[in-house]
Amino acid sequence: MPETNRIEYKRELTPELDIEKEIVAFLNYKEGGYIYIGIDKDGSTVGVNDIDNCMLKLKDRIKHNISPSAMGLFDIAEEHKDGLSIIKITIASGIEKPYFKTKFGMTPRGAYMRVGTSAEPMPQEQIDRLFAMRTRNSIGRIVSDRQDLSFEQLRIYYDERGKRLNDNFKRTLELLTEDGKYNYVAYLLADENGNSIKVAKYSSLDRCDLIENNEYGYCSLIKATKSVLSKLDIENKVAATITPMERIETPLWNKVALREAVINAIVHNDYSFEVPPKFEIFPDRLEITSAGRLPESLSKEEFFNGISIPRNKELMRIYRDVELVESLGSGIPRILRAYGEDCFKFTDNFIRITFPINTSDHASDHASDHASDHASVQVTKLISVLMGEMGRSELQNMLLIKNRDYFRTDYLIPAINNGYIELTIPDKPNSQNQKYRLTAKGLALKKILKNSK
Repeated sequence: MPETNRIEYKRELTPELDIEKEIVAFLNYKEGGYIYIGIDKDGSTVGVNDIDNCMLKLKDRIKHNISPSAMGLFDIAEEHKDGLSIIKITIASGIEKPYFKTKFGMTPRGAYMRVGTSAEPMPQEQIDRLFAMRTRNSIGRIVSDRQDLSFEQLRIYYDERGKRLNDNFKRTLELLTEDGKYNYVAYLLADENGNSIKVAKYSSLDRCDLIENNEYGYCSLIKATKSVLSKLDIENKVAATITPMERIETPLWNKVALREAVINAIVHNDYSFEVPPKFEIFPDRLEITSAGRLPESLSKEEFFNGISIPRNKELMRIYRDVELVESLGSGIPRILRAYGEDCFKFTDNFIRITFPINTSDHASDHASDHASDHASVQVTKLISVLMGEMGRSELQNMLLIKNRDYFRTDYLIPAINNGYIELTIPDKPNSQNQKYRLTAKGLALKKILKNSK
């Protein structure tokens, strides 16, 4: 693969190599980019010796030689190509442009931009314009209302990953403003704070019938994140697909996409609004809403292509440290793989992700290889309780379902359409005296369900 506007090759890392220039250019580029160490300009692989030492030097140079801080905006990873070890540096587009080499400041000698396949000096006029547009409400710059903060929970999460926080961790993790006060990042990660994330559950398809309201917060944002993930994992009940060959189990929501959506909503939430993300469970869907619009320099097309512009780079860096985030830009493609672009809704102030509950009769490709006769978990529940001839209200009471429309759309109609139950008065489907009974197909499935217990 040749070099492109987003890919740069370097044969080796030497003291003479101006790697900072290349990284600054990608930080200032709207799409970020990738730098590979151990690949020649012609694309041939030469490999990297002492790869661990090389990665440490890279991190140190990026950390100390580039301003504003690029921590949280890059990944350094070992990869293998043609049987040799190489280094891949992933750089996200930053929101605090212009980035520059600290030694030379905001001048054409310090600030660079990507032009084709090369890094070129940025004109002073463009440097001044970008600086004037620089984000002023980043949570790293907002002073925390509370300055009596402690971080024992944060220490525990770092210890669990074999990483020790030294005495200088507040400065290293960018928990302080320029004048040494705790910022809003520190507030969110502190043992005690006023931030709370809600997980609500409704029995209706709208927000009228609230049946459960859980709050996870007033603690380190990492602890709150883990609590939300645990709660939604419990709610992500497994649906059974019964086939003549086997019982296939599928969760209500794709587990990988769910985890990515939760963490993305929390890490990229615009906390300058002082509005935390929220998670709402309905009978037919899960909605995840986070505050903030797409960054001004990021289009929807770029967003869906996995271009990463972390809103809260400080949180991103810490979440990577504790291994809640794997790599830059990997979350959205995982969500799209399971649900597509239609699950996202963008407004001027919020981003919402909607995951429909998996009630498809064809719950998995694996099951369809064996048989076409599938039943959703709702249908199997209905079949399990239906005895003789029963009315709608009686069935709803047995299944503890209050919402009539939900019962009809998710239980009754799918069972009728798939031939498991039938109406006792076929020509009067809306009759108040209407009752339902199992067909021969339904009786056969009920027997399978009974034997599988």
